[in-house]
Amino acid sequence: MTTNTLKTALLLGLLTAVLLIGGQAFGGRQGLYIALFFAIAMNFSGYFFSDRIALSMYSAQAVTETDNPEVYRRVEPIVRNLTQRMGLPMPRLWLIPDDSPNAFATGRNPSHASVAFTAGILRLMNDSEIEGVVAHELGHVLHRDILISSVAAMIAGMITFLASMARWGMIFGGGSRRDDDDRGGALGMVFMAILAPIAALLIQMAISRSREYDADAASAKYIGSPYPLINGLEKLETWSKRIPMDATPATAHLFIIKPFTGGGFMRLFSTHPSTEDRIARLQGMR
Repeated sequence: MTTNTLKTALLLGLLTAVLLIGGQAFGGRQGLYIALFFAIAMNFSGYFFSDRIALSMYSAQAVTETDNPEVYRRVEPIVRNLTQRMGLPMPRLWLIPDDSPNAFATGRNPSHASVAFTAGILRLMNDSEIEGVVAHELGHVLHRDILISSVAAMIAGMITFLASMARWGMIFGGGSRRDDDDRGGALGMVFMAILAPIAALLIQMAISRSREYDADAASAKYIGSPYPLINGLEKLETWSKRIPMDATPATAHLFIIKPFTGGGFMRLFSTHPSTEDRIARLQGMR
């Protein structure tokens, strides 16, 4: 088993463990059994359907010769040229009808990969910068990052959902009179409502940060220059703040740049390295 495969399995195991512990804390033995069922179902559906779920969350539209032909004529040659250089199958292409500039790759393996662009990124960037972004996303496909990222998004989303249920339970006093062994008590609800989302974010951070650097390096390598991606990242850093994207925290790590603004304490839970650090690394590849 490779280091990447082992790390992926461990991270998925940690996310599943948080789900199981939270289920038991929230509902005792019955909650544990329910959480176990959800963990198994989510790992199965995450492997086979996580790409479709992520794309549907953002109302992504297929990009083909007949669907969105103008976008197809622009991006298809760029993507095809890069896949030939990188030895990858041609991914499916998608358009997200959002003015905020961003992009992501998803799928379970290189043969079942998709690359999605927002309408905003296509308006903002020239073809050279789009090539830098595409090469970054195909770097995730090449390194087989897309499966772990997609599955993590599903599990983190479920943890967030359970945390929301726990908060409502605390508001209405559920758990204060329940048997702790069978259904969990108030302390369990506090754990689920506060600690579980933080754990999910920290694990997502571990998944994404180093892999963003690797995908940036792949972009520079296969294009032959870091500057297309450097220029693209500089535009993304500026315009993603001016036009923020309404994205879910559970899927934030999928995008090339974090689709949220803000700093301070929340920077600890960022799923991406800072854009300044990424650009500095790319500039060192000259």
